Amino acid sequence: MKLFFREHLPLFALQVVQLFMVLLVYWLDGYRNLPTALYSVFIGLIILSGYLAYRYVTHRRLYRRLTEPLETLDESSRLDAGYAPLARAVDELLQTQYRHYQHKLNVRERQRNDHLTFMNQWVHQMKTPLSVIHLTLQQDDDHDPKYSSIREEVERLEQGLETVLHAARLEAFEHDFQVEPVNLRRAVDQVIRDNKRMFIRSSVYPEVSLDPSLTVESDAKWLAFILFQLLTNAVKYSSSKANKVYITGGIQGKRVMLEIRDQGIGIPKSDLKRVFQPFFTGENGRLYRESTGMGLYLVQEICRRLDHKVELESSVNQGTTVRLLFTGSPANLTEM
Repeated sequence: MKLFFREHLPLFALQVVQLFMVLLVYWLDGYRNLPTALYSVFIGLIILSGYLAYRYVTHRRLYRRLTEPLETLDESSRLDAGYAPLARAVDELLQTQYRHYQHKLNVRERQRNDHLTFMNQWVHQMKTPLSVIHLTLQQDDDHDPKYSSIREEVERLEQGLETVLHAARLEAFEHDFQVEPVNLRRAVDQVIRDNKRMFIRSSVYPEVSLDPSLTVESDAKWLAFILFQLLTNAVKYSSSKANKVYITGGIQGKRVMLEIRDQGIGIPKSDLKRVFQPFFTGENGRLYRESTGMGLYLVQEICRRLDHKVELESSVNQGTTVRLLFTGSPANLTEM
């Protein structure tokens, strides 16, 4: 109703001005019969009111749909605005736009699915030659610097492929996770064992202080990727500056807390607000060229979808502390 009045207010004002302009012409011409003149104005207003009433009745559904918000996109294709010419034209326009939009959405969805399929297949295809290289290197002397360098580069390739694979799977995260009780100490130990060469090569070693009974509600595979990203960052930015990465945990309120603390180069204060943005590398990225800026972004996205919380504190030349807050198992919370 308000939209109808706002739209037709100029028409009503124009009509009133027009009627009084006609009366003014007659008055200047010498016509002095005021009751007849006012009666003609009254008749004109009655006719205008009738037209506005007819206009409102025939277009009320259109005005109602234009003022009420749409709950879903599909509602725009079922406007049901009435049978007036303008209402039908608006209805047809919206249905045409809806069909075009749906077509473009379907095209983009197919392209996205094709891209994800290609990325998954490509990553798995790349893993085969890397596995062959690993097997070949295992037959050679581990102490040969030449082979050690090759092994290091192969591990970097594998880590990069894992990052690409998890970034692609993030698009279909709802179909690729299973929340279950996960022992936090065993999960941390497994990631450390899988990446022991990285710790040894960088001369940075983990110091784990975790209650073996701590259990969290999470997805084991995605949690392992989170831990790998955080430990990789801790080792990378501690290398040649400190030789320890501290991994601790406990109960914090109604959540289980895991803390990974290094004594590395730290993060400048100006970069702290942006470290979780995709592809942001900051000042440290210029010192470590292999930084992609995707690690912390993926960590935050995975935590958000698993209902975990990630916090980060850092000071330049003092190190960085990352905390993960999980939903604990009933046994953990009972111990409080």
